[in-house]
Amino acid sequence: MSPSTSHPDGPRPRFFAVVPAAGVGARLGADVPKQYLEIAGTSLLAWSLRPLLRAAWIEQVLVVVAPGDERAARACAALAGGARERLRVVAVGGATRRDSVLAGLLALDRDPGCGGHDWVLVHDAARPGLSDSALARLRDRLDGHPAGGLLALPVADTVKRAGAGGEVAATVPREGLWLAQTPQMFRFGPLRAALERHPEVTDEAAAMEAQREPVLLVAGERRNFKVTTRDDLDMMAALLGDARPADEEAG
Repeated sequence: MSPSTSHPDGPRPRFFAVVPAAGVGARLGADVPKQYLEIAGTSLLAWSLRPLLRAAWIEQVLVVVAPGDERAARACAALAGGARERLRVVAVGGATRRDSVLAGLLALDRDPGCGGHDWVLVHDAARPGLSDSALARLRDRLDGHPAGGLLALPVADTVKRAGAGGEVAATVPREGLWLAQTPQMFRFGPLRAALERHPEVTDEAAAMEAQREPVLLVAGERRNFKVTTRDDLDMMAALLGDARPADEEAG
């Protein structure tokens, strides 16, 4: 699938990305929000932005931070190359992920004027292991889909439900269970409506599900995990520590 190919029903939809980065990352227990922790001298936020900026088919990447946050501008300044011109930082983040993503959608609606049929990819600011191939696979699998979908992994381990005192209450069948990842990619109009109507959701797919919209699961990769704990940070450092970002190699 070529992103420049004409759509049978008219002009091909455009692609935008929203990266909510207004959280504090309390579970990791660091002195700064986790998206600003560094691996190999580069913040998790910058690592997470790189594959989005390398994807020339994404017209704009919008980072949503908390009001008064000055760290994001410094983290983004470390990104090399002309792709940085497609990057915007807006300090309109809210108390929850849903609030920040919705604020980002409203910002896209104002400038550059996102159409209802356009695509929006929402990616975690602390999920730096996204590969170019997984990102392209998400785009290609959702080509022509009416609503959207997300990267995810089938559950491979046996799942236990805990009871009182930490004892096992039940073994949960893992058939049909998937672990959600990001990006989660949906049509702008339906996603905005879903988030406006369902403020309690914890991710975009849940909002779309609540609207009874079809949501497609697209195979992700194990390396695309979210950094939540210190162990996660150590594992991601082992994956990325010796990597030289492709945008820097390109100069």
